[in-house]
Amino acid sequence: MSIESGSYAEFSAFIHREVNATRVPVNGTVEITNRCPLDCAHCYNNLPMHDGVARARELTTAEHHRIIDELADLGCLWLLYTGGEIFARRDFLDIYRHAIRRGLLVTLFTNGTMVTEAIADELVKWPPFSIEITLYGATRETYEGLTGIAGSYDLCMRGIALLLERGLPLKLKTVAVSINKHEIGAMAAMAENLGVEFKFDAMINPRIDCSSSPLAVRLTPEEIVSLDLDDPERIVAWQELVAKFQPMPVPEGQTPQLYDCGGGVNSFAIDPYGDMSICVLSHVDRYNVRDGSVSDGWNHFLRGVRQRPQSRPGKCTTCSLKSMCGMCPANGELENGDPETPVDFLCEVAHLRAITFDIPVRPHGHCTMCDDVSRLRGTAAALRNGGAERIAAIAAAQPRPLVSSCGSGGCDNCSAGAGR
Repeated sequence: MSIESGSYAEFSAFIHREVNATRVPVNGTVEITNRCPLDCAHCYNNLPMHDGVARARELTTAEHHRIIDELADLGCLWLLYTGGEIFARRDFLDIYRHAIRRGLLVTLFTNGTMVTEAIADELVKWPPFSIEITLYGATRETYEGLTGIAGSYDLCMRGIALLLERGLPLKLKTVAVSINKHEIGAMAAMAENLGVEFKFDAMINPRIDCSSSPLAVRLTPEEIVSLDLDDPERIVAWQELVAKFQPMPVPEGQTPQLYDCGGGVNSFAIDPYGDMSICVLSHVDRYNVRDGSVSDGWNHFLRGVRQRPQSRPGKCTTCSLKSMCGMCPANGELENGDPETPVDFLCEVAHLRAITFDIPVRPHGHCTMCDDVSRLRGTAAALRNGGAERIAAIAAAQPRPLVSSCGSGGCDNCSAGAGR
């Protein structure tokens, strides 16, 4: 392929095809801190800004520099910095500049509330590949209803303005939950008026400390599919995704691997305390790069995690809807305490999407959702015919009350996560 004549998407696809066979970690995610000035109801890892225990455990500036150097030497190309809130660390720009100097294409995930003129000016001097700010509502009432912090809406709007004034590569996104579901369209319109890309996701999972509190604001499958129906482009995208990514047949006598994503093949995650894992949601199998090298973590530890076989057959292995579902071992760990137990919620969303969008559901072993197809067909028909009244008819407009309980089934990690 001629890189000069190809699009960025073609370039990215080319790189991934080339590196997959040789396991080059071209995609990295570094959670710089779990501390954040917001207290969002849906978040899976946020901690208070003043959490001294968490701050003391975080990797130092020098350790981050060393990690960046090792990643660059291993062939890392794209590096995402996320949190918590990345600017909660006063040394973040120092760390960020080192990554840019080493030639990495750096994406920044931030809530925008801590962006100042000085930070924005520094980003102009050292431009990132991309910046993504998460909106939590189109109005102050909704935004702060989700973040739990008075004044956070205005701080976010200020951060967006500062970045746009300087022509930085900004995108906006949101997570659709019960508190802000009625403003998804308004947030999309806000982004359009600003001339930036907008996207949303409605998939919520339990916290990494075993609390299931985020599930209290998770939308129902009906609400999620209803939001899809409001955007015809999303429907086409789901149809194309399923058509493009079908499960590969498992040769007779062979056991499929537990993981089939890019984790451990071309991507990895490192948390604020140096634990390297398959992805940001997976915290069962971890290798600490503070105690060892990034190279050992990638070449030996994550290789072994990635090669782990399934211990039992499951319906997900041959399910044609898997690309639309989101089920993975990390989700199984968080929601069921078992990487191989399917998450029924994800399964229901996928099957309801398929039926509603006329996507074929091929046989894939015993499946409770396939057994319940009559109900799902009725729901799909109601969604297709409901017009603008769909969401209001399916669920009350008021958000569900927050709850906090462990949904892990007893993972024994609560004591370890208590200081995080």
